[in-house]
Amino acid sequence: MAGDYGFDPLRLGANVETLPYLQEAELMNGRWAMAATAGILFTDATGLPKWWEAGAADYGYDFQTLVAFQVVVMGVLEAFRVRGLMKTGESGVLNMFPFDPAGLDAPDKRVKEVKNGRLAMVAFLGMVSSYAVTGLSPLEALEAHMANPQAVNLFTSAVGGESVAFIAFLSCAPTFLLAQKTLGDGKEEFRPIPW
Repeated sequence: MAGDYGFDPLRLGANVETLPYLQEAELMNGRWAMAATAGILFTDATGLPKWWEAGAADYGYDFQTLVAFQVVVMGVLEAFRVRGLMKTGESGVLNMFPFDPAGLDAPDKRVKEVKNGRLAMVAFLGMVSSYAVTGLSPLEALEAHMANPQAVNLFTSAVGGESVAFIAFLSCAPTFLLAQKTLGDGKEEFRPIPW
Protein backbone atom coordinates (compact mmCIF):
# COMPACT_ATOMS: atom_id res chain seq x y z
CA MET A 1 0.00 0.00 0.00
CA ALA A 2 1.49 3.34 -1.04
CA GLY A 3 2.66 5.49 1.85
CA ASP A 4 2.26 2.79 4.52
CA TYR A 5 5.00 3.02 7.13
CA GLY A 6 3.22 1.12 9.90
CA PHE A 7 2.22 4.26 11.85
CA ASP A 8 -1.47 3.85 12.63
CA PRO A 9 -2.05 4.80 16.29
CA LEU A 10 -5.83 5.08 15.80
CA ARG A 11 -5.90 1.63 14.17
CA LEU A 12 -7.93 2.87 11.21
CA GLY A 13 -6.37 0.17 9.05
CA ALA A 14 -7.38 -2.66 11.40
CA ASN A 15 -10.56 -3.32 9.45
CA VAL A 16 -9.31 -4.72 6.15
CA GLU A 17 -12.73 -4.34 4.55
CA THR A 18 -12.69 -0.54 4.83
CA LEU A 19 -8.97 -0.11 4.15
CA PRO A 20 -9.22 0.32 0.34
CA TYR A 21 -11.97 2.92 0.79
CA LEU A 22 -9.94 4.80 3.41
CA GLN A 23 -6.87 4.69 1.16
CA GLU A 24 -8.81 6.21 -1.74
CA ALA A 25 -10.40 8.78 0.59
CA GLU A 26 -6.94 9.86 1.75
CA LEU A 27 -5.79 10.13 -1.85
CA MET A 28 -8.82 12.22 -2.90
CA ASN A 29 -8.55 14.51 0.13
CA GLY A 30 -4.85 14.90 -0.58
CA ARG A 31 -5.56 15.86 -4.19
CA TRP A 32 -8.13 18.46 -3.11
CA ALA A 33 -5.70 19.81 -0.50
CA MET A 34 -2.90 20.08 -3.07
CA ALA A 35 -5.20 22.05 -5.39
CA ALA A 36 -6.45 24.26 -2.54
CA THR A 37 -2.98 24.99 -1.20
CA ALA A 38 -1.66 25.89 -4.64
CA GLY A 39 -4.74 28.05 -5.26
CA ILE A 40 -4.37 29.91 -1.96
CA LEU A 41 -0.71 30.65 -2.66
CA PHE A 42 -1.48 31.63 -6.28
CA THR A 43 -4.16 34.16 -5.33
CA ASP A 44 -1.93 35.51 -2.57
CA ALA A 45 1.12 35.89 -4.83
CA THR A 46 -0.73 37.46 -7.78
CA GLY A 47 -2.78 39.95 -5.79
CA LEU A 48 -6.13 38.41 -6.75
CA PRO A 49 -8.94 38.58 -4.17
CA LYS A 50 -8.09 36.51 -1.11
CA TRP A 51 -9.39 32.96 -0.83
CA TRP A 52 -11.55 33.70 2.21
CA GLU A 53 -13.32 36.51 0.31
CA ALA A 54 -14.28 34.37 -2.71
CA GLY A 55 -17.78 33.70 -1.42
CA ALA A 56 -18.51 37.41 -0.95
CA ALA A 57 -17.90 38.31 -4.61
CA ASP A 58 -20.84 39.09 -6.90
CA TYR A 59 -21.08 36.37 -9.55
CA GLY A 60 -24.29 37.61 -11.16
CA TYR A 61 -26.46 34.99 -9.44
CA ASP A 62 -27.96 34.91 -5.98
CA PHE A 63 -26.43 32.69 -3.31
CA GLN A 64 -29.17 30.03 -3.38
CA THR A 65 -28.80 29.56 -7.15
CA LEU A 66 -25.03 29.13 -6.82
CA VAL A 67 -25.44 26.60 -4.00
CA ALA A 68 -28.04 24.62 -5.97
CA PHE A 69 -25.81 24.60 -9.06
CA GLN A 70 -22.82 23.49 -6.98
CA VAL A 71 -24.81 20.68 -5.33
CA VAL A 72 -26.09 19.37 -8.68
CA VAL A 73 -22.72 19.52 -10.46
CA MET A 74 -20.73 18.00 -7.59
CA GLY A 75 -23.46 15.42 -6.96
CA VAL A 76 -23.30 14.18 -10.55
CA LEU A 77 -19.49 14.11 -10.58
CA GLU A 78 -19.35 12.34 -7.21
CA ALA A 79 -21.93 9.77 -8.34
CA PHE A 80 -19.73 8.92 -11.35
CA ARG A 81 -16.63 8.82 -9.15
CA VAL A 82 -18.21 6.53 -6.55
CA ARG A 83 -19.63 4.24 -9.24
CA GLY A 84 -16.17 3.94 -10.79
CA LEU A 85 -14.60 3.44 -7.37
CA MET A 86 -16.94 0.54 -6.67
CA LYS A 87 -16.15 -1.07 -10.04
CA THR A 88 -12.39 -0.56 -10.19
CA GLY A 89 -11.32 0.15 -6.61
CA GLU A 90 -9.68 3.42 -7.65
CA SER A 91 -10.88 6.99 -7.95
CA GLY A 92 -11.18 8.70 -11.28
CA VAL A 93 -12.92 11.37 -13.30
CA LEU A 94 -15.86 10.62 -15.59
CA ASN A 95 -14.78 7.43 -17.41
CA MET A 96 -11.05 7.49 -16.58
CA PHE A 97 -10.43 4.95 -13.79
CA PRO A 98 -7.85 5.25 -12.41
CA PHE A 99 -7.36 8.94 -13.15
CA ASP A 100 -3.95 9.04 -14.84
CA PRO A 101 -4.06 11.27 -17.95
CA ALA A 102 -0.26 11.68 -18.07
CA GLY A 103 0.54 7.98 -17.69
CA LEU A 104 2.46 8.46 -14.45
CA ASP A 105 1.01 5.46 -12.61
CA ALA A 106 4.12 3.93 -11.07
CA PRO A 107 4.69 2.69 -7.51
CA ASP A 108 7.19 5.44 -6.64
CA LYS A 109 4.85 8.09 -8.08
CA ARG A 110 1.98 6.76 -5.95
CA VAL A 111 4.09 7.10 -2.81
CA LYS A 112 5.06 10.65 -3.79
CA GLU A 113 1.43 11.56 -4.43
CA VAL A 114 0.37 10.25 -1.01
CA LYS A 115 3.25 12.05 0.72
CA ASN A 116 2.55 15.33 -1.08
CA GLY A 117 -1.16 14.97 -0.35
CA ARG A 118 -0.48 14.48 3.36
CA LEU A 119 1.82 17.49 3.38
CA ALA A 120 -0.79 19.58 1.55
CA MET A 121 -3.50 18.59 4.06
CA VAL A 122 -1.28 19.77 6.93
CA ALA A 123 -0.35 22.94 4.99
CA PHE A 124 -4.02 23.72 4.30
CA LEU A 125 -4.86 23.25 7.97
CA GLY A 126 -1.98 25.58 8.85
CA MET A 127 -3.12 28.24 6.37
CA VAL A 128 -6.71 28.18 7.61
CA SER A 129 -5.59 28.21 11.25
CA SER A 130 -3.17 31.06 10.61
CA TYR A 131 -5.89 33.13 9.00
CA ALA A 132 -8.32 32.36 11.84
CA VAL A 133 -5.79 33.58 14.41
CA THR A 134 -4.06 36.46 12.63
CA GLY A 135 -6.36 37.46 9.77
CA LEU A 136 -3.35 37.34 7.43
CA SER A 137 -2.84 35.34 4.26
CA PRO A 138 0.06 32.83 4.20
CA LEU A 139 2.50 35.16 2.43
CA GLU A 140 1.48 38.14 4.59
CA ALA A 141 1.99 36.03 7.72
CA LEU A 142 5.40 34.90 6.45
CA GLU A 143 6.39 38.49 5.68
CA ALA A 144 5.29 39.65 9.16
CA HIS A 145 7.21 36.80 10.80
CA MET A 146 10.37 37.46 8.77
CA ALA A 147 10.23 41.15 9.71
CA ASN A 148 10.07 40.40 13.46
CA PRO A 149 10.40 36.69 14.32
CA GLN A 150 10.54 37.24 18.10
CA ALA A 151 7.22 39.12 18.20
CA VAL A 152 5.26 37.34 15.45
CA ASN A 153 5.15 33.58 16.05
CA LEU A 154 2.93 30.82 17.42
CA PHE A 155 3.85 31.43 21.05
CA THR A 156 3.08 35.17 20.98
CA SER A 157 -0.21 34.82 19.09
CA ALA A 158 -3.64 35.23 20.65
CA VAL A 159 -3.88 31.45 21.13
CA GLY A 160 -0.24 30.77 22.03
CA GLY A 161 -0.80 28.89 25.30
CA GLU A 162 -3.68 26.81 23.97
CA SER A 163 -1.71 25.94 20.85
CA VAL A 164 1.31 24.79 22.82
CA ALA A 165 -0.88 22.60 25.06
CA PHE A 166 -2.67 21.11 22.05
CA ILE A 167 0.61 20.41 20.23
CA ALA A 168 2.02 18.78 23.38
CA PHE A 169 -1.10 16.58 23.61
CA LEU A 170 -0.85 15.59 19.93
CA SER A 171 2.84 14.82 20.35
CA CYS A 172 2.19 12.52 23.31
CA ALA A 173 -1.01 10.87 22.06
CA PRO A 174 0.67 8.24 19.83
CA THR A 175 2.91 7.21 22.72
CA PHE A 176 -0.08 6.80 25.03
CA LEU A 177 -1.99 4.81 22.42
CA LEU A 178 0.95 2.49 21.76
CA ALA A 179 1.52 2.07 25.50
CA GLN A 180 -2.14 1.12 25.95
CA LYS A 181 -1.80 -1.42 23.15
CA THR A 182 1.45 -2.83 24.55
CA LEU A 183 0.46 -2.87 28.21
CA GLY A 184 -3.11 -4.05 27.61
CA ASP A 185 -4.28 -7.36 28.97
CA GLY A 186 -3.99 -8.98 25.54
CA LYS A 187 -7.56 -10.27 25.53
CA GLU A 188 -8.77 -7.81 22.95
CA GLU A 189 -6.99 -5.69 20.41
CA PHE A 190 -7.06 -2.03 21.42
CA ARG A 191 -8.95 0.08 18.89
CA PRO A 192 -9.57 3.73 19.82
CA ILE A 193 -12.16 3.97 17.04
CA PRO A 194 -14.54 1.01 17.33
CA TRP A 195 -15.16 0.27 13.65
